[in-house]
Amino acid sequence: MKFALPLIALAGTLIVAAPAVAKQDKHAWKAAKPSGKPESCISIPRIRESRVRDDKTIDFYMNGGKVYRSTLPHSCPSLGFEKRFSYKTSLSQLCSTDIITVLTGPGITAGASCGLGPFQPVTGAPK
Repeated sequence: MKFALPLIALAGTLIVAAPAVAKQDKHAWKAAKPSGKPESCISIPRIRESRVRDDKTIDFYMNGGKVYRSTLPHSCPSLGFEKRFSYKTSLSQLCSTDIITVLTGPGITAGASCGLGPFQPVTGAPK
């Protein structure tokens, strides 16, 4: 499921859901390599989609083809299982100091809240 991120972000709350990854590609994301210095923030209007990889890893695919990986400082319970999260911000940037909330269940129920990590540019991250 994809969302129009800039429109939702303007409302102050963003809900992100990623489609399930094919079974044969389940661990292909681990082959991505760092390709520059980590950044503390990324532009919300430039985020095309995100992919939750596991309880500590989220890849953000940007307009223009760049991919940033945020590795959370601590494991976020159920993030890898649910593969969807929300966040609130009054800025047009998502920063490593921001908190995400895992969305659980068949509806939209708030789960664990966890801090993001720096946004590391990577190459070789699969779709």
